[in-house]
This record gives sequence, C-alpha cells and structure tokens, in this order.
Amino acid sequence: MIYGPTLLFAIGEGAVIPLIPVIANRLGADVALAALVAAALVVGQLCGNIPAGWAVARFGERITMGVAGIVILGGLVGVVFAGTLAIFAAAVFLIGFCAASFALARHSFMTTRVPLHFRARALSLLGGTFRLGMFVGPFISAALLGIFGDEKASIAFFAVCQVATILLVFFGPDPEKAVPVGGDSREAEDTGEPVTGAIPTVERVGVFRTMWRFRAVLARLGLAAASLSAVRSARQVVLPLWGVSLGLDASTIAVVVGVSGAIDFALFYASGQVMDRFGRLWAALPAMVLMGAGFLALSFTHDLDSSAMWFAMFAAVLGVGNGLSSGILLTLGADLAPADEPAAFLGSWRTLTDAGGAIAPVVISALTALVSLSGAVAAMGVIAALGAFGFVRWVPRYVPRSRS
Repeated sequence: MIYGPTLLFAIGEGAVIPLIPVIANRLGADVALAALVAAALVVGQLCGNIPAGWAVARFGERITMGVAGIVILGGLVGVVFAGTLAIFAAAVFLIGFCAASFALARHSFMTTRVPLHFRARALSLLGGTFRLGMFVGPFISAALLGIFGDEKASIAFFAVCQVATILLVFFGPDPEKAVPVGGDSREAEDTGEPVTGAIPTVERVGVFRTMWRFRAVLARLGLAAASLSAVRSARQVVLPLWGVSLGLDASTIAVVVGVSGAIDFALFYASGQVMDRFGRLWAALPAMVLMGAGFLALSFTHDLDSSAMWFAMFAAVLGVGNGLSSGILLTLGADLAPADEPAAFLGSWRTLTDAGGAIAPVVISALTALVSLSGAVAAMGVIAALGAFGFVRWVPRYVPRSRS
C-alpha cells in the first residue's frame, strides 16, 4: 500500500511520456513546438506542487491521491480525443499537475511516519519506484506499439494502471490509519512539542506563510537542491544531443543512454544506505562531484578521435552520479519539513527543486544556440560544482548531525 500505488503510476506514466512528442507532431507541431508540448508535463508538475501541499494538508494523503488519479483519467481521455494541439497540450499539463499531487501525498506520508534511522533508505526506495517506472514503462510501450501499432494502446495501459491505483488507494488498507506517526522520526526536533495526528495545522498556518517562515532554508539549501535537480535534468537532455552531434545512429545512442539509465537504477538503494549510515552530505556531495566532473570532462571530448568512446564512458559516470543521488531531495525535504505542517513545506520544497529541473533544458538550449553544445555541457558542470559547494555549506547547518 505504500509503494504499490506509486509504482503503478510511474510505470503507466513512463509508458506514455515518450509518445507525447510523437502525438504532438501528428497534430501539426514541428520539432521545437513538440518539445514545448512535452515540457507541459514538467510545467504542470511544477505548478501543481503548492496546490498539492494545500490539498494534502486539507484532505489527507489518501483522498488527494485518489482524486488526482481520477482527474488523470480525464486527462488521458483528452490525450486520446484531442483534435487540436492546444487541447492536447492542456491534457498533458493536467496530467502533470495531478502527478504533483500524487508524488507529494506519498512524500508527506513517508515524512511523518518513517522512523529517522531508516528514513533515507525508505525514501530512496520511493525514488527508486519512480526510476523503475521510467525505466520499464517505455519498454512496455514499445511492446504494445509492436502488437497493436497504435499509441492508444499505451495510453489505455496508463489508464488501466490508474484504475488499479485508484482502487488500491480507496479500497485497500489505509496506511495513514495502519501506520502511526513515527515518534522517533522527530527525536531531533528542538520544539519539545509532541506530534499527534497526521498533518493537522497546515490549514491554520497556510502554504504561503509557511514559505515565508522557511524562506532562509529554501533560499540556501533549497537552491543547492534545485541545482542537483537541474543537473539531473541536464543529463537526460545532453546525452541524446551529444550522441546526435557526434553523428552516431539512433540505436547506438539508445544503447548508451540505456546503459547509463541501468547504472542509475541499480544504485538507487545504495544512496539510502549511505545517507542513513554516514549522513546526507555523503550522498549529495559525491553525486554532484561525479556529475560535475563528468559534464566538464565530456565538454572537452567532442572533437577527439575517440569521442564515441569518451561519450559512452562519461555517460556511465553520469549514471553513477545520478544513481548515488537517488532519494536525496526527498530525504532532505523530509528532514527539513516541520513536524506540525510538512505538506505545506514540501509543496514549496518540491516547487523549488522541480523549477531547477524545468529550467535546465532551457539553459542548455540557449547556451547551445549562443555558444556551442560543448559550452552548454561545461556550464552544467559549473552548476554542479556550485551546487556541491552549496551542499557542503548548508547541509551541516540545516540538517544537524543527530539527524543525518
């Protein structure tokens, strides 16, 4: 009941995401516009984080997840029957908007109930379910396309996953009642106040007042976290573009990106082990250093004779770095969230980190046009280095040793 709904949702979403540009192109979009329509999913998730924080605080995790799943079904109907590009983009945006509610509800639940001593492992496993969905979903979609020859089969598969998720959420055992709020998950709080109930006070405090109350940590450690999200997003954009710029064929690029993704997925639980045993910084810092070094080194290999070999090598390095960062943003958000109102804070935290991921492709596109792809890749390495410095500077201040 804790990981099952998330896994079902992630697999269904992973099956549909690769088809969004294809459908947009069939509706008349050129390559640039199709990319913009695909970005509507990320923009929708970015816009949905703060409303999701309010909804979880007001109605609870179970109702928020169930209602979001129902609305996603409506978005899928729009995707299937959209006759214009505008309607299709609106449906994609709606799916992303509700996906934010789904993700934040589970994040909030884990924050209040998972004991501190294995919080990072639990949240890394939550992040791993999303990775598994994004890894397996496209292969299921490819198989369905091969059998039926129609994108509607993959969309129907997502709908089936959503129906199963809704039934599981509404009619399965309620984790909020079965799992009490974990007292030891808040032992390091210095307020001295006991934690009772699920999330009882967000309605009284308000989302925007919570953002203002925690503006210092959001502006400091939050920006470092946003840089990690930006570097992660850059990896997904840079690797295919780099392969194309080298003149590699699609199958070779797919293999390189697939191997990088497999390495990433294989390491997701190791990240939680490191964070629980040695502290949050010892997962965030190596991840940022590896990805930053990988981007910087890759930027100098474009014109070398063995550029394809270096491309494969540094794609693997980026996969290792990204795998080591699995769950770190979820865990830091849970560590920093106040005991009495985690949902409102997590909505702000996720908005900031998602913004980093949404901005990165735009930065890469602009720098590629103004300078070169190598310059854009090097810039991502610099951003990773700055983010690593931010983690070193702010994690010890805002995540005390007793909570690491």
